Amino acid sequence: MIEAAMIWNEPNNKSHWDPEIDPEWSLFAQMAILAADAIAAKNPELTKVLGGISPIDPFFISRMKNYGVLDHLDAVALHGFPLDWNLWQIHDWPEKINEIRAVTDLPIWVSEVGVSTFGAEEVQLWGLQRTAELLKGKVERCQWYSLYDLPRSWEATTRHREAEGSSYYRHYYMGILREDGTPKPALEEFAKHTPDFGLVQWFHFEDPRLDEAAAWMRRLGVKSVRTGLSWADRFRPNALDWFDRQMQALEDFEVTVTFCFTPEHRGIAPHHTSAPLVPEEFAGFCEEMVERYAPRRDSGYVSRVAKSAARLLGLESRASLGAG
Repeated sequence: MIEAAMIWNEPNNKSHWDPEIDPEWSLFAQMAILAADAIAAKNPELTKVLGGISPIDPFFISRMKNYGVLDHLDAVALHGFPLDWNLWQIHDWPEKINEIRAVTDLPIWVSEVGVSTFGAEEVQLWGLQRTAELLKGKVERCQWYSLYDLPRSWEATTRHREAEGSSYYRHYYMGILREDGTPKPALEEFAKHTPDFGLVQWFHFEDPRLDEAAAWMRRLGVKSVRTGLSWADRFRPNALDWFDRQMQALEDFEVTVTFCFTPEHRGIAPHHTSAPLVPEEFAGFCEEMVERYAPRRDSGYVSRVAKSAARLLGLESRASLGAG
């Protein structure tokens, strides 16, 4: 059910990793290496990706390279929102990508790019068109954020919330579908760019939009989907039941799962952005999820599949001869 595993989300963004606890990102590097090796041990064919960085910072990638993290990974990922949060223009995308290519030979994914409709829905439409012009065929993977607007009754996963002013409220308008499920003008435009563009949709625990989201993705011709499995949620009652539902609903797609969010009781500080007390525990969570949703297909499995296919082909051939 999983074809790629992403280790954390925006590790160089204080909304997702606390730099006061880990100012040099050495704890993050240790955790990422342990997680990558645990994933590889369970399924060496699974693509391992460094969590999408935001801001796009070649010095952070170089830091991860110097720590040896990139030696354990297959790709790096970038997140960019120049019309909402970044301090650069949308036309600078090629320059931003080249800055990262200059410091690593790994494939580059843009695993989150999007435009909010906070100011006007027409801005999102234009931004999608321009983003497609700038990114299609220029990076190894591109995934649009997101399918749904965030419901206003929910909290956005960011550090300072309403103190961020309009920056905070833009989180609620990133979808190509409104909160009530009705399409925005950019929806039809997005469908023109699938399957080249994938979709990002974070699902909250027991999210009621899950099945409808999967139906929309199929309708839009989406091939690749990025979502998350939360280490913090693993400690909720019935967590595995929810994870199973989520992965089953997405089984028609090539799924990149982001493993992230520290449980409060397992962090150095009681917050989901904290480095964990025991980094091996995060690696264990990644290992458990890969074992459950992307187990290695051993030679015995391949042999059994081949034999079953041969038997089916033999039956079909005999049926065809009989019919003739």
